[in-house]
Amino acid sequence: MIERLCVIGVGLIGGSLARALRAAGAVREIVGTSRNAAHLQRAVDLGVIDRFDTDPARAVQGADMVFVSVPLGAMGSVFAAIGNALAANAVVTDGGSAKSSVVAAIRDAVGNIPSWFVPGHPIAGTEQSGVEASFAELYRGRRVILTPLAETDRQAVGRVRAMWEAAGAVVNEMDVVHHDEVLAATSHLPHVLAFALVESLARMSEQREIFEYAAGGFRDFTRIASSDPVMWRDICLANRDAILAMIDRFEQDIAALTEAIRGRDGERLLAIFADAKAARDAFAGQPATQPAQDGQ
Repeated sequence: MIERLCVIGVGLIGGSLARALRAAGAVREIVGTSRNAAHLQRAVDLGVIDRFDTDPARAVQGADMVFVSVPLGAMGSVFAAIGNALAANAVVTDGGSAKSSVVAAIRDAVGNIPSWFVPGHPIAGTEQSGVEASFAELYRGRRVILTPLAETDRQAVGRVRAMWEAAGAVVNEMDVVHHDEVLAATSHLPHVLAFALVESLARMSEQREIFEYAAGGFRDFTRIASSDPVMWRDICLANRDAILAMIDRFEQDIAALTEAIRGRDGERLLAIFADAKAARDAFAGQPATQPAQDGQ
């Protein structure tokens, strides 16, 4: 049982965690904080949090669990604000999508890697944002990756694992660098491609006709381009090297595909498409709750 959970950034991710833990009876009190009092009052009205304070240092007082769910660019200022205000038994974790930058942010903010900090990343979300989009089932059967460091207290890791499992998630542990490489391939690159495609088509002179005739495939592929631009700007900057490595690899593959089309190489095109279909079908056939081996 979490006696007092403080959620810093009560949007889709933080709000859904609060809802999930409340539905599971795993938390007694939930305090929210952000810079926007009206937004926090909306979270109270929706029953997502019990009360709020726009000062994060006051909000975390007495909390035994703190979840930081803010854009990556704001992590450092949050850690600096709360570092000296935490209760002695507090554990802090986060939902950032690029763990190397989060680790650097807390090291810069407090001078070291505190034993009470457990870096984490829930692999869940929608293209919507804001507390109104939050729902208790978001994490059910979804993966959460924890990336504890040598300095991280193992009991703190256990408490964060228990929290996410109470929310319905499947929890794995992974090295920080490996996490960032995996997420660059499976999440960050797809978002970059979706944003780039929509931006490219929007700049075409016949854009109205193009979007009028867009079929289901276009909607499916570009759905994630409706995600929060600020969040994805921060992710691209924070995980720059890993994302650039994936873009370089993708450019090589798209160049090979381009040459096959230019050369009317039907056999090569068929092989590429057949391999891709087999890989996608295998992925789609895996249950979401099937745990991967740690580090995978």
